Amino acid sequence: MLLLVLSALAVISLLTWFLTIRSVDQRMRDSLRTEIAEFTTLTESGVDPATGAPFATVDDVLRVVITYNLARPNEKFLGYVDGQFRFQSREQAPIRLADDTGFTDLVASSTHPVEGSYESGAGEVLYLAVPVSLDNDPAHGVVVAAYFADQERESANDTGRIMAVGGAVTAIAAAAGSWVLAGRILAPVRNITTTAHSITETDLSGRIPPSSPDPGDEFGVLTATLNDVLDRVESAVSGRRRFLDDAGHELRTPITIVRGHLDVMTATDPQDVRQTVALVDDELERMNRIVSDLLLLARAEQPEFIRRTVVDVAALTDEIFGKASRLADRNWVLEASSPAHAPLDAQRITQAVLALADNAVHHTGAGDRIGIGSQLADGRIRIWVSDTGSGIDEDEQKIIFDRFSRGRSATTRTDGAGLGLSIVRAIAQAHGGAVSVGSVPGRGSTFTVTVPVDPPSGSESP
Repeated sequence: MLLLVLSALAVISLLTWFLTIRSVDQRMRDSLRTEIAEFTTLTESGVDPATGAPFATVDDVLRVVITYNLARPNEKFLGYVDGQFRFQSREQAPIRLADDTGFTDLVASSTHPVEGSYESGAGEVLYLAVPVSLDNDPAHGVVVAAYFADQERESANDTGRIMAVGGAVTAIAAAAGSWVLAGRILAPVRNITTTAHSITETDLSGRIPPSSPDPGDEFGVLTATLNDVLDRVESAVSGRRRFLDDAGHELRTPITIVRGHLDVMTATDPQDVRQTVALVDDELERMNRIVSDLLLLARAEQPEFIRRTVVDVAALTDEIFGKASRLADRNWVLEASSPAHAPLDAQRITQAVLALADNAVHHTGAGDRIGIGSQLADGRIRIWVSDTGSGIDEDEQKIIFDRFSRGRSATTRTDGAGLGLSIVRAIAQAHGGAVSVGSVPGRGSTFTVTVPVDPPSGSESP
């Protein structure tokens, strides 16, 4: 920007100076022609205006012409007769052109009007020389009007110098102001760079300090946005670390069990071999379920995880209830069925609700009540599974949706790895919704999947 300002000032200054110089040169040439025109008007009658008598000699003509014309500053009138200097105006001049033999040789013997430029000791001289003659005088005269051009241009040069100095001062002020302003503007960028350099693979806690007291300006919004991104990145990385630690632990357990039984198995005892093979097959099946659930959770983070279509919620609820009621011998109750239509992935919703129903089965006994229902309220579809089982302790309610988390109050053993409720949460979040639980220990629990009727921005139906 500073280079642009300097370039603009330089162009404007040079252009202004050039146009001013050209205007001064044109004015000097016009003035010379005007002076000669006035000489001609004064002498064309052939009568001396001082005496009223005809001019007797060329000397008289030159004396009258130079006397009656007042020279301007930097202007000079000269008269020559037969190649010799005779008269000059009284206006003070930088040098005496009459003493300059080069100039005298150039103009004193002119036989026709001559306009030109001459380099004198005082710089460039613009001149116009016109011959003068009388019928009754054989002498040859020349009248010369001249301008000391360099001195006449001095005002234009002063203007150029003033513009140059003003431009330089303006440029320095602009540079200083730009330096301060750019420093303030780029301070948040430096903070971002410093924070980015401070973040390592093991330490993601760095945050960008606020750049201004106003959080609503552009850099305030940028800083808040980047800090939010860093919060999400730190949370995601921490979650992945915990996930990898838990996954490693869950997968090491069946491997340890398998290796332990294989180490003590008696190869010559058919009964021991059959029991060991059955145990190994069971543990491998459990590992397969863990890996399948992990892959499902990984796919839940992809945009194509769900495929929305407009679904009849009542029909979907009836279908889910029919499937869930065959899971175990319980008192299954269809509590409500919403007559609404919503953009949902019917298969994923079915998967989530059946997972909740299976979870309810493991926390209830034969004959206990399990209810399933759906309802449209406040622009959201609520699908729930309630039971009258053992309930969930308050401290467990905070962690049961985390991966590899198992409740301690199940009435029947499960071979799962604690990923079922995590999958339910992933399905709900993929729909732009959430899953929640309300429970009283000893009295039962209610799990609710809440999904907005309008899909979140960016989600599209196929």
